[in-house]
Amino acid sequence: MTALDRATLGLSLLIVAAGAAIFLAGPLELMPYHFGPDGQADAWAGREAIGGGVVGLGLLTGVLAGGMGAAARRAQDRARARALRFGQLAILLTFLCLGLFFGAASLSGLTSLGSAVPMAGLSVLFLLVGAVLGRVGPNPIAGVRTPWSYKSRLAWDRSNRLAGRLLFVIGLAGLAAAPLAPQPLGYQLLIGAVLIAALWAVVESWRVWRTDPDRQPF
Repeated sequence: MTALDRATLGLSLLIVAAGAAIFLAGPLELMPYHFGPDGQADAWAGREAIGGGVVGLGLLTGVLAGGMGAAARRAQDRARARALRFGQLAILLTFLCLGLFFGAASLSGLTSLGSAVPMAGLSVLFLLVGAVLGRVGPNPIAGVRTPWSYKSRLAWDRSNRLAGRLLFVIGLAGLAAAPLAPQPLGYQLLIGAVLIAALWAVVESWRVWRTDPDRQPF
């Protein structure tokens, strides 16, 4: 078992334990668990629902990141195994950051994501995921997974590198702007930039597939 596999197991269990603690001993008052496009809390739930959701997130982390690690161990060559390990890392970072972010938001009673701290937290998530996304190899879980990227390795590599660079730059810019940006405009611009980056990466996968002489037909 590699260090990343041990981290996957340990962090998954930690998220599950945190969810169980919220379920059994969390605040008795209702907590926000969903936020609308404007960043405002629009749904609340008790500690049982919040804790159960965090437990589910921990289990999902273990299944997805652990499954990616298992695929990496079965890979026939080092390059493939390394690319899958980056996918495992991307999944682990994403679910860990999301668990911390939304768990903290619920427990603190935060009613709006349109402030400096939530914007900075989301920016850190995008920055970390962007730093590893470009090295993720083809898989069914993490990365720019489009019909075209699955039919062309070149399209996969280029679209994921583009998405990784865009997310990294967006995260870095968001982190720098968080203390200064007027809210909720800063939060909305951050989310809008990520959506544009995702669309751009999808179009890039199609564009590269279309011009790749080694592409597979549909």
